[in-house]
Amino acid sequence: MFKKYGVLGIILILLVELNFIFKIEPFAHWYFPIIWLGYILAIDALVYKIKEESLISNRFRWFIGIFIISAFFWWVFELVNVGVNNWNYSGTSDIANAKNLFGFLSFATVLPALFETTELILAVHLFDKVVLKKKYKITKAFLHIMIIAGMLCFFLPMFLPKYTFPLVWLSFFLILDPINYLDKQPSIIGHLKNGNLAVPLALLLSGIILGFFWEFWNYYAVIKWTYNIPFVGFLKVFEMPILGYLGYFPFALELYAMFWFIRSLIYHKERMLD
Repeated sequence: MFKKYGVLGIILILLVELNFIFKIEPFAHWYFPIIWLGYILAIDALVYKIKEESLISNRFRWFIGIFIISAFFWWVFELVNVGVNNWNYSGTSDIANAKNLFGFLSFATVLPALFETTELILAVHLFDKVVLKKKYKITKAFLHIMIIAGMLCFFLPMFLPKYTFPLVWLSFFLILDPINYLDKQPSIIGHLKNGNLAVPLALLLSGIILGFFWEFWNYYAVIKWTYNIPFVGFLKVFEMPILGYLGYFPFALELYAMFWFIRSLIYHKERMLD
């Protein structure tokens, strides 16, 4: 059964697509949270139709939590961008009084969109047969090296943004995924240790799928972002230089690591309060 909210999601997407032409206000300026809510609802309904289980239908409280955590995550990246200055926004002056609300609602859709897309890819079993045949030993020294490398990836762009800006999209993954592994939380390292590539590959594919739609819908929008990327700013696909799309692969892994790290903090706090 295809859930009714999935039909609503499809309608929202189609209305926003039409409004890229007609630019009816206030919907034209608020396109981002509207179209991405539509995407999330439609994909969740499709996941439910395939496996009769989904985030909205079966884990709604968790689903709402993902929205809230997602908004916090992107504000972190906005702070990082103050140092690297890789993207800028235009058109936001028209909603100056509601700019923070627009940002919160827009950023809140990023993580749910990633998780829903990943759930869909896993539901169709696209990568179920892709496994690592060889087992690898994960040592504490290796984990510590990852964390140190992540810290370097975080701080270097602050001092040498022109040459090291891509490292931002690896930093949080390298720092937090080893911590998640040590804390027995879901982690990319844990999936690789078990030889299971389905989740990592699903996340990578989700990242590039979402990257395409983020850039596609951004290109025709009233409020949009543009890029200032040194050395590789050529051959644009929409507003993004083609090599910039490579950043969506580690970005997906980074969001996954960040979510499970925050989730573990909340879980531990809940246990302490019990």
